Amino acid sequence: MQSLQGLAWLLAMQSLGELLSRGGALPFPGPVIGMLLLLLALQWSWVREPVAACARFLLSHLSLLFVPVGVGVMTHLGLLGQYGIRMLAVIVLSTWIGLIVTVLVLKALKKTDHA
Repeated sequence: MQSLQGLAWLLAMQSLGELLSRGGALPFPGPVIGMLLLLLALQWSWVREPVAACARFLLSHLSLLFVPVGVGVMTHLGLLGQYGIRMLAVIVLSTWIGLIVTVLVLKALKKTDHA
């Protein structure tokens, strides 16, 4: 029962984030706002405990979330054969760019921390 309450909290925070994002014409996606709201709400144990139970349940069944991805890849195997090298190049390049930007930001933050 507690897992369902946790799922209800997750869905409520995401829905509230969507409402705030669309209603307030905010430049952030609703799920991001909902995640920030959830972060604030996790201060209270009556929110934290059900969400933790739901998170444990979802993490224990995480492998099931890869089934739709595998089916999608198998369905579009022709596209993967046609654009596979380009997709691999984009994935590798974007990963490296993300890592480099992260390192540069952390170095900049470390410099300002010591000042």
